[in-house]
Amino acid sequence: MIVFDLKCGTGHVFEAWFGSSADYQSQRKRALIACPMCGDSAIEKAVMAPNVAAKGNSRTEPAAGGKPDPKALLAALAQAQARMLEGSTHVGMAFADKARAMHLGDEPHAPIHGQTSIAEAKALIEEGVPVAPLPLPVVPPDQCN
Repeated sequence: MIVFDLKCGTGHVFEAWFGSSADYQSQRKRALIACPMCGDSAIEKAVMAPNVAAKGNSRTEPAAGGKPDPKALLAALAQAQARMLEGSTHVGMAFADKARAMHLGDEPHAPIHGQTSIAEAKALIEEGVPVAPLPLPVVPPDQCN
């Protein structure tokens, strides 16, 4: 696996993992990569800082307790996902149909999120519809308190 910092046409920078550089190039050419913040598919590699390994004789001390705080990690992940969904419309189980209709030009393009089966998500990807899984489950708006 290889990680790239990517940048969309509007300037958002995000990180994405690929099986290889060739996988990145193939997905980019087919417009399968989209900005998680705005949905833009005009994607380029962003400038990345080099990953320089620490000297073999140096050690960093772990955080207090030696383990990351799972609650803090989940909270940070939830905040990042909430930022990704800003301006996006929840379409529930109609996600696959709406995404496909937008891709085919039957509906205007707009940021949406919702639910679909794994098989349907794979079918969308094979059809070239730009989709991305969310890291955490999304609570539908009608179920929020």
